[in-house]
This record gives sequence, structure tokens and C-alpha cells, in this order.
Amino acid sequence: MNYSFEYIDIILLAMIAGFIFLRLRGILGKKTGHQENLGASFPQDFSSIKKESQKIDENNFDEKAKADFIKGAKIAYESIVTSFSTGELKKIKTLLDKKVFKEFSEAVEERKNKGLKSETTFIGINSADIKNYSQINNMFEVTVDFVSEIISSVQDKDKKLISGDPEKVKKVYDTWKFSRDIKSLSPNWLLVDTQA
Repeated sequence: MNYSFEYIDIILLAMIAGFIFLRLRGILGKKTGHQENLGASFPQDFSSIKKESQKIDENNFDEKAKADFIKGAKIAYESIVTSFSTGELKKIKTLLDKKVFKEFSEAVEERKNKGLKSETTFIGINSADIKNYSQINNMFEVTVDFVSEIISSVQDKDKKLISGDPEKVKKVYDTWKFSRDIKSLSPNWLLVDTQA
């Protein structure tokens, strides 16, 4: 008679373990094979815009072009946020305007000089919406509002918490501006401005 209770206990424990596994996978995500070389994915995702139209402007930046843009912008956003956190800016140099790359490099260097360590776990992007877009001479600019969920913290050399919380998911609101030379043969977009 005790054996039937043991089977029920095993089944209940298996169900609990399965639930915990699914919950963790939902929070932490899973490897899909797309993690490598994220920086290189951003320009490639925009190649379809270039193929469809030699010149991007307000008249031909249609819904498909916008959808393709947002897809690439999401990949770039995650790659830039995580690479900035680890200080590995070489991976994302092709995604950044020279001014933004210089600002990021100075921030990473300052963090290093102070002996601070940044840890970031990227949970996901809740939304990415085009706020506006415009053309100034040959440059086409698109501003995107991102809402993401991130776990981040900064610790000093003694592992004392300076900011953030390594256990708490926080919602982050960012507005980023991307730009591309419409006369260039390259379909690459560059991050030219960030606002938190």
C-alpha cells in the first residue's frame, strides 16, 4: 500500500521539476545557435531593404522595410548591451558610429580604472517601436524606443555592490537612433545616439 504513495510522490516531484525547468528556460532563454557573431547579423538583416530600393526615404520605408529594420535593431540592441557590459567593444565596433564607439570605450576604460565589474543578464526585449524617421541630406535616420528586461549590477574590486541588483529583473527604457548613408553600397546601419 505504501508503494502507491511513493509513485504519487515521484510523479509530483517530476511535475515540480518539469515546471521549474520550463520556468527557468522561459526566464533565461535557450541556445538557438544564433548567439555567435551577433554583431555581424545586424547589417545582414538590413540587406533586404537595400535590395528592394536603391534609395531609402520617407516614401519607400514601407511596413516590410520597417519590420526588417526592427528585427535587425533588436539583434543589435542585445549585442551592444551585452558587449558593453563585458567591455568587449571590438565585437560591436561595426555597429557603432565613431562618436558612440569613443564614448563607450571611455566608459569601459573608466570602469576598468576604478576596478568596477559590471554584470548583465539580458532577459529579453518587451517591445521595439519606431518613434520617428527622417532624411537629412544623404543620411537616413531611424529612432527606436526599446523596452527590455535586464538583470544588471556593478561591483567594486571587493565585490561590494555599487549599483543595481544581481537578483532583480528591471525594466529598461532606451531610445536609440540609427543612421545609414543612403548613397552607400553598404546596407549597414550605425548606432549614432543613445538616450536612457
